[in-house]
Amino acid sequence: MTLQEAHNFFKSIKTETTKTSEIKVYDKFLHILNELKNREFTTDEIQSIEVELKSLQFESNPENRKRFFKKALTKFENYLKDTFSLISKGHYTNLSVSLGILFGVVFGVLIGQRFEKSLGLSLGICLGMFIGAYIGRNKDAKAKAAGNIL
Repeated sequence: MTLQEAHNFFKSIKTETTKTSEIKVYDKFLHILNELKNREFTTDEIQSIEVELKSLQFESNPENRKRFFKKALTKFENYLKDTFSLISKGHYTNLSVSLGILFGVVFGVLIGQRFEKSLGLSLGICLGMFIGAYIGRNKDAKAKAAGNIL
């Protein structure tokens, strides 16, 4: 399936649904496909992308379309990240904030043993979120400067 065929496919199924959660998934696919069309790739790279699109089997008619296409979107994003180092906007920020909260909870529990538990936990979560957001924003800025943002 070529990039244009995939683009046309998602445009057509987007008009068939009224569910906003489903439309968001289709819009994200359309955005990624538009960005890929605007990039300079070699013919081998384009063929590799088209093979990956074909392997996602969009033409199959799943019962739960939203879940099917959301999984396909995740697989396609992971493929682009692994193969071409292309990521979506805010990828590192989201990842770093999540990890920051996780480590903040651990840090908060450790501090909470020494002081008041609720104070240590909330302080740890806030601090972890802040540090995670800071690190993620810096990594996103570097990725944008390198031209790896879709």
